Amino acid sequence: MKHTLIGDYIKRERKNRGLTQIEFAKVSGLGLNFVRDLEQGKPALRMDKVNQALYMFGAITGPVKIKDVKDEEG
Repeated sequence: MKHTLIGDYIKRERKNRGLTQIEFAKVSGLGLNFVRDLEQGKPALRMDKVNQALYMFGAITGPVKIKDVKDEEG
């Protein structure tokens, strides 16, 4: 399984469902600025809000061993 940055995942899934950032913000209950920050990879975001965004696509954050990510990157 390939790991991706959360922002990349959110952006890809949002687009796959044909949602604009504005539409996604509305249906997820998140602010537009938060959605933009998340997709742009802002390094410090509230985890509860990140999980709120991920929940829209049936996912949540969880621990991933650094070794596993490095092994996949080659």
